[in-house]
Amino acid sequence: MIVIAGALGGAAWGAYLAKSREGTRADMAQYAAGFGIAFALLGLFATIFLERML
Repeated sequence: MIVIAGALGGAAWGAYLAKSREGTRADMAQYAAGFGIAFALLGLFATIFLERML
């Protein structure tokens, strides 16, 4: 669940960041994909850490 939330949140943040920098739709898609993947990986590590600790 954390992974999905991270991917969606990262994609939204990436698209917003590209739009605020006056990027095109392709820029927004690239930022959304990059941030989505990065935040999904962070969510994966957080999930693994929490599973090991609990």
